[in-house]
Amino acid sequence: MPRSTRASAAVIPATAPIQDEAESAGLSGSSAERSLRLLALLASEGRALTLADLAAQLGLPKGTAHRICTQLLATGFLARDVDERSFTVGPALRRLAFDTLNHGVVRGLRHEVLSALVRQVGETCNLTTLDGAQVLYLDRVEAQWPLRLTLDVGSHVPLHCTASGKLFLAQMQAKERDAFIDGLPLERMTPNTITKAAALRAECEAIATQGYSCDREEFIAGLVAVAVPVRDTAGAVRAALAVHAPTARMSMDDALGRIDALKAAAQRMAGLL
Repeated sequence: MPRSTRASAAVIPATAPIQDEAESAGLSGSSAERSLRLLALLASEGRALTLADLAAQLGLPKGTAHRICTQLLATGFLARDVDERSFTVGPALRRLAFDTLNHGVVRGLRHEVLSALVRQVGETCNLTTLDGAQVLYLDRVEAQWPLRLTLDVGSHVPLHCTASGKLFLAQMQAKERDAFIDGLPLERMTPNTITKAAALRAECEAIATQGYSCDREEFIAGLVAVAVPVRDTAGAVRAALAVHAPTARMSMDDALGRIDALKAAAQRMAGLL
């Protein structure tokens, strides 16, 4: 199931003592350091983890992990997963990551790559990332046309009917992707929207093979888009780069003709994530 995007105010029952032997011996580092390591683990795993998983992987006593989770839940940096026994990153941590990605010199360099791409392809382009069970707009550069769609940085759009969203689904492991799709509402946005789980799974398998994703008027009637993955230096997909335009100006074949330009820009973007 998709990860919850709610900040949970629930508190784990206080079954552990205030201090355990490992902490009193100074073996686990400061409270802040342990909290940061726990958040970093969840972020890098990309999936929900149980309290036992967190304690084992971090080498912490369960009581210590228990108290850290209590504190991070209360502040919104952690959230309960659909399975209440597991934890995932919370909205406060996602907001922190978003603000970090959009801060300072690196953001300016990414924006310049995006601007150059728009000058090359002549249509609006955007940079997005996965945020819970939605697509989050990190950056966007508008083409200078009178007919265009405006979505502000920070906006969210669905996974199942957008080029970037389907691309993120396609990059997941099959088991995780199936869980995501089973939990999505698959709302019909246009006559072309994929609303059957089996059809969406088949679409994602095709995307994973071909290396790009298309929106064939599935999100907004009269609008088409193509998206390619942006990988970090380790090869993990961290974002998507997409071009979109009204069909009055850009056919689906025209959009596919811009894939090479998108891929080249995605490679330039890789070191800027």
